[in-house]
Amino acid sequence: MDIREMTVEPREGSGKQPARRLRRQGRVPAILYGGDAPVKIAVDPREIGRIMHGHEGGTQLLRVSFAGSPDSRMAIIRDMQFDPVSERLIHLDLQEVRMDRPIQVAVPLRHIGEATGVKEAKGILEMILREVQVSCLPGAIPEVIDADVSALAIHDVLTVGDLRAPEGVRILTDAEQAVATVAPPAVEEAAAVPAAPVPGTPEPEVLTERKPKEEGEDKKKS
Repeated sequence: MDIREMTVEPREGSGKQPARRLRRQGRVPAILYGGDAPVKIAVDPREIGRIMHGHEGGTQLLRVSFAGSPDSRMAIIRDMQFDPVSERLIHLDLQEVRMDRPIQVAVPLRHIGEATGVKEAKGILEMILREVQVSCLPGAIPEVIDADVSALAIHDVLTVGDLRAPEGVRILTDAEQAVATVAPPAVEEAAAVPAAPVPGTPEPEVLTERKPKEEGEDKKKS
């Protein structure tokens, strides 16, 4: 796994007002966990975008440096919060790690291959699980774990136990947990089309509502 560089700045204050003021200045409030006490920091959102560019997984190993200081720490991104309207990054959580100690992280799954049930029977591939929990050293965190669905026929199920993790990575998610399956093709109901009349068949009688007699009509007949 590659290690990317990230520079942060210490910040003062806590709460909504300091956080809003920091965002107006073009910075994002963040917290670095894992040391003796959580450290409040500020980051440049453009730097986060650069770090995450082209990275499929949600766990990126970082060397975090403090501006104006030779001090640096190894960390991973634990959580990113975005504004639901503007979709801008509004908060970041970092977790300090030790390179010689295993950690538990979530790694996304990537399905590969074309399922037999899809290719030959027009079935529908359903991805049930999107990520698995793993344990490994920080330097061995995989970006993704491949889930090969090629052998799946209709109603077959790929489980976590079928996955192959990279060397040094142990999958913690229950081995019986379903990852993917192939459902039967959807049955489309044929649209009801009226049958064409058979030649020589008499047309059905059309009954119409009898109109009420005009007032005075009975009087003329009488």
